[in-house]
Amino acid sequence: MDDESDEPLPFQQELSCPVCQGIFRDPLLLTCTHTFCRECLERSYEVSKKCPVCREVYKKEQAIPNRALGSTCESFLQQANRWPKQSPTPSEGVCNLHLKPLDLYCEKDEELVCADCVPLHGSHRLLTIKDGLPICKKELSFKVKIFERKVETYKKLTKRFSSTAEHIKNQAGLAEQRIKAEFDRLREVLDKEESERLRALSQEEEDKSSVLNEQAERTEKDIVALKELIDMLKKEMGNEDLLFLKNFHGLKRKAEWTKEEPCLNEDCILDMGRHVGALGFKIWKNMQPYVKYYPVVLDPNTASPWLSLSDDLATMKESSERITVPNNPERFDPCVFVLGNEGYTSGKHKWDVVVGDNPKWVLGVCGESVARKKRFTVSTNRGVWSIALSKGVYTALTPERTDLQVQQRPEKIRIKLNMDEGEVSFWDGGTAKHLVTLSHKFDEKIFPIFGPGLHATPMTLAPGKIVVRTS
Repeated sequence: MDDESDEPLPFQQELSCPVCQGIFRDPLLLTCTHTFCRECLERSYEVSKKCPVCREVYKKEQAIPNRALGSTCESFLQQANRWPKQSPTPSEGVCNLHLKPLDLYCEKDEELVCADCVPLHGSHRLLTIKDGLPICKKELSFKVKIFERKVETYKKLTKRFSSTAEHIKNQAGLAEQRIKAEFDRLREVLDKEESERLRALSQEEEDKSSVLNEQAERTEKDIVALKELIDMLKKEMGNEDLLFLKNFHGLKRKAEWTKEEPCLNEDCILDMGRHVGALGFKIWKNMQPYVKYYPVVLDPNTASPWLSLSDDLATMKESSERITVPNNPERFDPCVFVLGNEGYTSGKHKWDVVVGDNPKWVLGVCGESVARKKRFTVSTNRGVWSIALSKGVYTALTPERTDLQVQQRPEKIRIKLNMDEGEVSFWDGGTAKHLVTLSHKFDEKIFPIFGPGLHATPMTLAPGKIVVRTS
């Protein structure tokens, strides 16, 4: 028989696979009694777990070899001389399941299908390739635009990363300068302390050595005088008896020594305890006037670009122009605030702020999660517990805005934070008069917050007292 003949052989239709329309090859029987070529059934199973004919769901292990049918097909092909050397390979434009042209597009499954696949896609919307192409291109064009915008964003981020790296380099250089300057200043104090102590040691050595030298000189003179007296007495004792006895009374009076016997005075040697005893502690104690302790220092990484901070991170004021700094996540912008460098989760803490005649300010504490990149109304319900001065009125920044009764304008505000009790209180630092206490159960790290306002008048953190306790 010729392969190209359109006339089917007897029993050819009964021995043909309903999928590939060819004679069964290694046929498998399903529980629904339908049979398919092994390869055709495996392709179908990858697309759908249903029988290609009746659409009944089956499991792969339920397909069993139909050996009788396979033998029959093999005999049929041998007789018809139609045994294929290899199964036909579908082209890219042909359905893997039905071996028919892919001329439809399923919008839901986003795949090409053939005409025989239509029942497999039920209620799906099927389009011609001509109609489906612009829909797909439009969707991908939209994604291309998103990616292009993302590329521009990434380029800006690259510049931002580069400028931030440069800022870090500048920070390191500035910090190095300040560290060296501070150590140079302290070394100068130490050198002065060293010189004074060496001078005191040298002076005591000189004074006590001088006293001992004088004593030694007087003793040497006494030795000479005693030797002369001894020689004189020995000479007189060698005279004749009558002459010796005649002069005895006078010699006896000459043989007297009325000077005190020389001896070492008390405190005649160096006071080593004074010079080297607990030397490190004494040096450290004497350096206290040259060292300032701040209970709180400012965190420049949180400072608004419109705030200028001092080198010691203790003073803040308005900057005449916007400072070029990285827009890092923890920085306040546009709000004009700066946080303390250290946050608290427990314990009691206290710090003073010198407000002077600054006409507008905000002082208090805030939660670590307080908004940084947007404007917000400062209030306890926004995670900020604070008081403020504005237009001559002192206010506790609660939702209802409680006015504070202040008899005289405080030049210093004292803030006390008790994390364990959940309280932050505000005081007149000069008169120790209580202003207000705000209560809250703090459930996150709490930071001091400072809002000096846009004024040239600086606000300064007051140094704390250094107390040396020994026991």
